[in-house]
Parts: sequence; structure tokens; C-alpha cells
Amino acid sequence: PKSIFEIDGAREVAIECNSFSKYAGFTGVRLGWTVVPDELTFADGTLVRDDFNRVMTTAFNGASNIVQGGGLACLDDEGLGEINTLIDYYLENAKLLKNAMEELGYDVYGGTDAPYVFVKLPEGKSSWDTFSEILEKAQVVTIPGAGFGPGGEGYLRLSAFAPRDTVIEACERL
Repeated sequence: PKSIFEIDGAREVAIECNSFSKYAGFTGVRLGWTVVPDELTFADGTLVRDDFNRVMTTAFNGASNIVQGGGLACLDDEGLGEINTLIDYYLENAKLLKNAMEELGYDVYGGTDAPYVFVKLPEGKSSWDTFSEILEKAQVVTIPGAGFGPGGEGYLRLSAFAPRDTVIEACERL
């Protein structure tokens, strides 16, 4: 599902948060949204929505008009078309990265529905050491999994957010 609210009963138990950061390339602009359904209540029956609204309108001024205009432009037919074209482009990059690492014998996760590829390293191999080795030998920048917390150690993350020719060159260098 694209929304938690597509799941039966979710409107009574869930809050959905999302942003344009990855989806529309708004990484520096910071525009997002939160859906707090009317059906979601506290134990005393009061609406979570009302309390959430009070906290948000007290703590934040909101996004500027120009940023909101950009968000709206992403949601019209032309904007959605451009976003889908970009998504397809980056997913193809991810496929190239995934295939390259699999051809090198690595177990690889992701890169199918997201522009990130996670590469499982051999047992005992440090993500920082592997990052350094690839940088020095292939001059390709990866992301050490350790940067994502203890569960990330033993993995590298590769990002598909690059021009196609750069991704192809990186795959060849690896």
C-alpha cells in the first residue's frame, strides 16, 4: 500500500507522515505533511487531531508560500509526470548498481523500490574499512553502513542519485 490508511482499521490507530524530500527532490526545502484521522482518539475520547494541531500551530510557523507552491506544482499532472520520469531514471541507476555488486559476488538488498542499494559485506569486514578500500582502489564513494547505527555495520549503502554516466563509470570501476 502507498498509505497506511489503505489497511483496514488503520484510521483508528495510525498517524501518517510523509515528505517531498526524496519523492520530489525537495531535500533542502523540507516540505511534508501529516495526516491525523478524525477516528484517532485518546483514551478519554478526545481527538488526537485537535491536540496535534494545537502543538504544531504553536511550535511552527509553517512552510513559506513559495515552498507550498512548489509542493502543489509537484501534485498536478505535469509535476507528477516529471516526478515519475525521475523515479524511473533513479531506479534504473539502482538496478545498475545492484547488478554490478551481485556480479562481484555480494548479497545485495534494495534497489528495486528505492534508490538505495545495501551491500552485505563478508563476515568480519568493517564497513569503514570497505569504504576506504573502495575509495582508494576504485575512487568510488560509498556510504559505510555503520553510519546508520549498529544494525548497519557489515553493509555498504550505494545511492542511485547520480547522472547515469557516473553510475555506469562507478560500476565499471568496482
